[in-house]
Parts: sequence; C-alpha cells; structure tokens
Amino acid sequence: MKRHSLYVLLWLLVSANVFAQRRVPTVDELISVKSIGSAQIAPDGKRVAFTVTETDWKQDAYVTQIWMALVESGKTFQLTRGEKSASNPQWSPNGEWLAFTSERQGGKAQVFVIPAEGGEALQLTKAVNGVNNFGWSHDGRQMAFTASDADEKASKERKDEFGDFEVVRLEYGYVHLWTLNVEEALSAPVTGTQRTRGRELSVAGFAWSHDDKQIAFSATVNPDLVNSRTADIYLLSMNEGAPRKFVAQVGPDTNPSWSPDGKQIIFTSAMGNAKFFHSNQRLAVSPLRGNEVRSLTDAFDEQPNLVEWNYDGIYFTGLQKTASHLFKLDHATGRVVRISQPDNLMLNNVSFTADGQTIAFTAPSATSLSELYVSSVMNFAPRKLTAMTEQVRDHLLASREVIAWQSKDGETIEGILIKPADFNPAKKYPLLCVIHGGPTGVDRPVLLDARYYPSDIWAAKGAIVLKVNYRGSAGYGERFRQLNIRNLGVGDAWDVLSGVDHLIKQGFVDANRVACMGWSQGGYISAFLTTSSDKFKAISVGAGISNWATYYYNTDITPFTIMYLGNDPATEPELYAKTSPMTYVKQARTPTLIQHGENDRRVPIANAYELRQGLEDRGVPVEMVVYKGFGHGITKPKAMRAVMQHNLAWFNHYLFGEAKPNLAQPELPKKDDTVKAAGNR
Repeated sequence: MKRHSLYVLLWLLVSANVFAQRRVPTVDELISVKSIGSAQIAPDGKRVAFTVTETDWKQDAYVTQIWMALVESGKTFQLTRGEKSASNPQWSPNGEWLAFTSERQGGKAQVFVIPAEGGEALQLTKAVNGVNNFGWSHDGRQMAFTASDADEKASKERKDEFGDFEVVRLEYGYVHLWTLNVEEALSAPVTGTQRTRGRELSVAGFAWSHDDKQIAFSATVNPDLVNSRTADIYLLSMNEGAPRKFVAQVGPDTNPSWSPDGKQIIFTSAMGNAKFFHSNQRLAVSPLRGNEVRSLTDAFDEQPNLVEWNYDGIYFTGLQKTASHLFKLDHATGRVVRISQPDNLMLNNVSFTADGQTIAFTAPSATSLSELYVSSVMNFAPRKLTAMTEQVRDHLLASREVIAWQSKDGETIEGILIKPADFNPAKKYPLLCVIHGGPTGVDRPVLLDARYYPSDIWAAKGAIVLKVNYRGSAGYGERFRQLNIRNLGVGDAWDVLSGVDHLIKQGFVDANRVACMGWSQGGYISAFLTTSSDKFKAISVGAGISNWATYYYNTDITPFTIMYLGNDPATEPELYAKTSPMTYVKQARTPTLIQHGENDRRVPIANAYELRQGLEDRGVPVEMVVYKGFGHGITKPKAMRAVMQHNLAWFNHYLFGEAKPNLAQPELPKKDDTVKAAGNR
C-alpha cells in the first residue's frame, strides 16, 4: 500500500507539473489556430497538395493557401502566398501542373496553374463574373468550369437610372458551363467557350467522360435554393450544341461521375423522394443506353458521399455515429465493405492516385488537430505527413469523449463530454450545453473549439461542456434523423434536458449552474429551452428560430420547413405553435443573450427581434447583439472574437459570478497584446 501511495503521489506531482507548464489559450489564440482543408494526392502518389487556412488579423480575414507534402520524405512547404486565398487544388492528369482558384487578380475567382515543383502561377481564365468550379479533362488538354451569366453592365445601367432594387425570385444569375483549351490559356487568360445558355437550367456539379467527348452535369431550373429539388442529370456532347436531359426524377439528382468503362453514370439521388432533407440520399447508376435508374446503397443507412469509381470498385465516405470512414461498394452485388480503421476514425477529404492504390486524407481526433495522412487502400495503415497539433502543444486543453444516455421517450442519445484536464469526479462542476446546427449536423470528439463557443477556456476555468447529438443529427441512420419530424424543438429539448439530468446523476455537475447555447438549429433549440424550461441559469441563442411561421415566410429555404412540419403555417397553425419558442414565452425566466447576423437570409433577423421583445415584455434579462454585415455565419476573425467574448462574458457572469458585462463596451486589449498566429506545420 505504501508503494502504491508513493506511485500515486509521484503521478500527481508529475501531472501537476505538466499542467503548470501549459497555459489556457486566449480567444485570439483559439481563432488563430491554423487548420488543414482539402487534400489532393498527385496521380503518381509522390506529392500531396493540401490547403491550410490561417487568420490574417490585419485584413480581418481567414486566408487559405496551398501547401505541398513530399510523400517519401514527409517534407512540407508552402506553395502559394499572398493576401488572397488559393483553394480547390486539382492536379493535371500528368501531374505536371496544379490548378487552383483565387481572387488574386481583379477580385473575382479565376483558375490558375502552378508547376508541381513550384514557381510562378499562371492565370488561365478571365471569366467576367468569376469561376465557381472547374475540372481537368482526362487528357489534360481541356478544362471545364462553371460561371454565372449575370450581366453586371446592365445592372449598373439600371441602377444609375432607377436606383437599386430587386424583383424577388425573378432576377437570377444563372450558372453555365464553359470549356477552354489549356495550351491556349497558358499563353494568355481566356474567356473560354460557353457550352450551356439560357434561362432553363443552372449548372452545378459536372464530370468529363473518360474519352473527353462528353460532360455529365447536374442542373436546377434556376439557382434559387428553394428549387434544389429540381436538380436533374444532363449530358452534353462536345460535338453537339444543346445538352440533353439524362435523369429526371422527383427530388434532387446531383454530382454525376462516370464508370471506368464509360458505359454508366453514377450520381447522388433522392430516388424520387420529395422529402429529401432528412432522408438518406443514395448512390445510383444509370446506363448510358437506356433509362433505368438503379439505387446501389439502399443497405447503407447513412449519407454516402462518392469519392471515386475505379476498376477496383466504387469508393465513398460516410458517417458512422461520430466517426467517418471510407467504404468500398461492389456495384454488381451491392456489397459494402469498410476500408478504414480504427472504429473511431474521423476521415475526411479523401483523394486517390491514378492507379487507385493509394489515398490521401485528413483526420482529427480527440487529442489532435486535423492532420494529413497517406495510406495504401488494400492495407490500410495511415502515415502522418503534417504536425499541425504542434501549434497547441503548450495549451491547456480539455479532454473529449463520447457518452450516451436515454431520452424521455427511451431513445438513446449520444453526446461529446468535454472535461477539464484535471477533472476530479468528486467535485461539482458548472455545466454548459453546446448544441450544433443542422439539424442534420453532428458533434464529434475533435480538438479543438475555435468558433462561437470557447469550450477549452470554460473547461480550464472549471466547467464541463456537453455537446448533444439530439434526434435529427447525422451519423445515426435515417430513422434517428427523422425522429424530430413534426416534433421539432419538443423532442430536441427532451434530448438536451435528459443529457443534463444524466450528468447530474453522475454526481459531478452542480444542478444550480447549468447553461445552454447554440447557433442556427442549435440556436433554435436554445430559444425553445429558454422559453419552456427553468433548468438553466443562462442561455445564448445564436442565429436561432423563435417562431416557425416567421421563419417560414422569410427564409431562403422554405421547403425545409415543409419537409419537417408538413404544411404551411396557415394550414396547420397548431403545429407551428407547438414547435415555436414564442408560444411559451409567458413562462420564460432564463437570462438570454441573443446573437444574430444583420443580413441573415437563412434565419432572418426578425426571429431575433421577436424573441428579444417577448422576453423584455416579461422582464426577463435579455441582451441582443447584431453583427453588422454578416449573414447566417460569422466569417471574419474580429467579429468571431466579439461573438466568443460576448459568450464568455455572459456565462462567466451567470455561472462563475463575475461582474455583469456591458456587451457594448468590451475591454480593449493593448496594442502590444495582439496575438500573432504561430505554430509548426
């Protein structure tokens, strides 16, 4: 016993020393953490191009640049530079060029290419309205791209004469398909050849046939989000003028690609399901000759995302609860085999070599930032090429784990429990619940939280954070995703409240110091809880819905509401009332912070004003902050700093007893305290 006690004492001393050497990150340091994005392995597998996004405080922007990793040596280096982002890297088929898009010339996205070994980037396109997306032909001699046909000159002339106005759902900039000759464009930027025209379709995803004689693409009747259900598949011959419709079903059919033999088209499909927001999409195929559409992934109970169809099989990624994996599908038998491991892997951004034998991908974990990996497909054994996690080596960060509990109706709910590094189950901790958006989002045990809600700062302050994957979340199958149909808010609240009760029963949560927050759908659930529950000491509602009728009549995606609630507010007012926070505002007691973007089209700001007034009328402590110039998300670091600081001040007051904040007059840092981004890649 004495020897055991000595070991315990030594462990405590070592742990205390480790914690003492680490420091709690500031909000600015969290926002400044660099992150990996896309990963594109070269055709021969010798290099991987990947993107790194970092914070540029000077120009108040998140800037993305392209980096290169040499697979054999593991060496990494930055390939593009400048104040403007470079993104969407794509290798030429021979691996000699890397193409990307950037606004570095003229302020509109154009396609550039840079030699694989590095050097000066050459501009290929001069699209009047900028390039949306692009893709190489298989022989590397051509490139296709999409761009809007909006007539800026005519718009300016009208504005000069009549002032600025817009006729709703009549004025669109349709997106069309263009092609260019690469050799010609290498000499000087080109406008290219327009391949689709008119006001009958707006192009989205596309793919070249293997012989480069055709392009398959998806298109909607116009670019309005309310018409996403009209997406169909078209075929365009390079030798003919007009495209022909190839697949036309109810619900969206999108993201076409070609079989290796060029005889079939594979695409993502709702398979005729008009209520597709919360249903499983499928991978489907249709032969080039014939009209049959066959679903391949009925047995896969989640959303399959096509990566590649090569001679070895069809590869796609998909969620499995909080994990995500690479799967291989046999199109003849429908058999699906998981390629990646271990079970808790969170794989993203997969790309294949030309021979289909090697992949590159990114993956985070509970103890590491997202890193870049390469692996054999046949013998999956990832090798790490980056060291992004070194950026936070000296930070005192919380632990993360997946937990589960039973909701009010017996449904099993999972969540991510974030605990202080020195967690002691014998202590009582304040609890902050963070609720994701969607509702088909999902929270995962990943390091770290650098947007909206600074979990690691609260954990270091002595709090526990619970992220709830409430009913409707992705990753748990179609049945679970549909549990909140006609039950929005109500069932979601069950899941959050039961999670709180579960942790209180564990004995380490202070039931008198519980808070809740969330953005978008998470903001809606927070608003629902602030008017229908007295369990919380304080709540923050970020870009949340307060009244489903207000939302329905003002949002840019009205079909979303119908697919979850079934009818419009005039037809079924009782259901809209049942699921709206404002219905319960008379019983509201919880101090509430409301955060909203001024120009939010997804959840129009009328929802925020309605909740604020309803709470104020009843004497509930409420503050509302409007972030000027932003839509549904906060996309610049300085405003993100404000959002996080406002949440910190709000909850630090109500949970930790700090002074009540004046949100209009935050403490300004000294100029020499400005944080500079740092860290090794």
